[in-house]
Amino acid sequence: MNMPATKIEVETATPAATAAPVVAMTPKRPPRSEAYARMARETAVRVIPPLVVLALLTLVWELVCRRAGSALPPPSKVFKDTKELIVDPFFDHGGIDKGLFWHLSASLQRVALGYSLSAIAGIALGVLVGQSVWAMRGLDPLFQVLRTIPPLAWLPLSLAAFRDGQPSAIFVIFITSIWPIIINTAVGIRNIPQDYRNVAAVVQLNPLEFFSKIMIPAAAPYIFTGLRIGIGLSWLAIVAAEMLIGGVGIGFFIWDAWNSSHISEIILALFYVGIVGFVLDRLIASLGKIVTRGTATS
Repeated sequence: MNMPATKIEVETATPAATAAPVVAMTPKRPPRSEAYARMARETAVRVIPPLVVLALLTLVWELVCRRAGSALPPPSKVFKDTKELIVDPFFDHGGIDKGLFWHLSASLQRVALGYSLSAIAGIALGVLVGQSVWAMRGLDPLFQVLRTIPPLAWLPLSLAAFRDGQPSAIFVIFITSIWPIIINTAVGIRNIPQDYRNVAAVVQLNPLEFFSKIMIPAAAPYIFTGLRIGIGLSWLAIVAAEMLIGGVGIGFFIWDAWNSSHISEIILALFYVGIVGFVLDRLIASLGKIVTRGTATS
């Protein structure tokens, strides 16, 4: 018995019918108002707490020093006495009668020169001590003894050697700030992972290539920690040294104000000293983040 043949028809779909339309999805950007609001919140979290603390401290200072017989002036009197110095820090009447800008500028120039010399010498000596066991055994005890000498103890010796206040102040900055740079650099060199040294040996890097491609990048976070400590010590040392060597400088300005019994000017100068020191520390910290790609301490 023959079964009737069944015709099976297969319908083929055309590519146009089966292809799903491709829709380009673009990420939705948040409105600018939301971005600005987020930036404002982040800024407020960083700025408001120190401003509140500063306002409270200023209020306490005002209340305490307003009492009769107080030895220190309140903030309101400090502002009243130093208003001319605040409004016009650029005046120059000749000699040492200058605005605070010129005193700070002179101090910063000395710090820049002395600190640069200490950074160059400190990194070089730190690499030597960190890389060579014999250098560490010979130099490290000497460094540990010298670094405990107070900055001002070096000033009479430097005045006797240079017979001039300017190089003496620069030497005090140099000898004060070099020790943390040496010590931190040496620690960073000693802590280079052995794997890095093995790779350098496999690819047969010469000493200069090993120094530039392995040693310095690996030790950079330690180096910048020493540089940050060094810049703070430099600023401390120059203010103390300028009180004794005289001339134009923020340290001499403070000492001259003390001799003239201008306590308000001393307080204003200390405020500027603190602000400049903070800015210098932030500059070195920011440079460290850029060079080490965020691995340096902040």
